[in-house]
Amino acid sequence: MTVLIAFAAGLVFGLGLLVSGMADPAKVLGFLDIAGPWDPSLALVMAGAVGVALVAFALARRRGTTLRGTPLHWPAAHGIDARLVGGSVLFGIGWGLAGICPGPALVLLGMGVPDGVWFVAALLAGMAVFEGIERWRGRG
Repeated sequence: MTVLIAFAAGLVFGLGLLVSGMADPAKVLGFLDIAGPWDPSLALVMAGAVGVALVAFALARRRGTTLRGTPLHWPAAHGIDARLVGGSVLFGIGWGLAGICPGPALVLLGMGVPDGVWFVAALLAGMAVFEGIERWRGRG
């Protein structure tokens, strides 16, 4: 049952990305290009998503468990450190260059769009490099 719920949530998320235009790299780049012909429509999508997430997280914090009764696991780290800032910068650079972030990349991959395939391949390679570095440093 858990797999079915996860599948349904992913399907709704993917459909939302398609309907909102977030899976279209050209639309995303139009939003990020504030010096050119800026497309502010994705700001409304993001604002709506943040609003829904705020309500959902507030309800989840009060409940403490999932709808199936399993405990919720919240992140232990709360501070801003160099790793967080560095990862955010890398994410922003990648998003700005490609117009794709991980969620829409999976939608594009599922649709067989070559940019999505290349992006997911690069994403997996980056994750492997990170894991290798973490093991080398003794953190993994």
